[in-house]
Amino acid sequence: MSDQASFTEKQYLGRDYNRISVRLTMALFCFGAYYLSSNKERTAEVLVLVGIAILIGSVAMLFMIHYRTTVRNKSVIIDGLWTTRLVKIDLNSIVKVERTKYSSYLINNPVYNLHTNGKIKFYAGGKEALTLTDRDGLEYIIGTQCPEEFESALRNEMKS
Repeated sequence: MSDQASFTEKQYLGRDYNRISVRLTMALFCFGAYYLSSNKERTAEVLVLVGIAILIGSVAMLFMIHYRTTVRNKSVIIDGLWTTRLVKIDLNSIVKVERTKYSSYLINNPVYNLHTNGKIKFYAGGKEALTLTDRDGLEYIIGTQCPEEFESALRNEMKS
């Protein structure tokens, strides 16, 4: 058994384009409201501070890892942010791997280890996901930016 990972991907919390546009729109609204306010008093200056705080928070979120997916030693290891638990999926129990669209919604919230209706979801950004089904019928839906590489690494690990 090799300790070398056949696939590693980092999903960042702040790199979803829909969320970036929402944060930038909020910051522009704060700067616009400050510019249009007739009297530049203390209350108007708060708008500038809030706009700057939104921009700084947005830049900080670009570098925050939401979770890391690693395929190694016939398992998928998903390691999350700070206080989240490590999730290890044994590939020996997986019976089906398929590439799917993550969701039909335009904007999706980032989730880590979300259990709903017999499915466990992991998502930070992107449109595609891999669905892993185990022997018990439990589905793991893992959002990814590189679905082809992830799928081929999974299939290669399952064969070896």
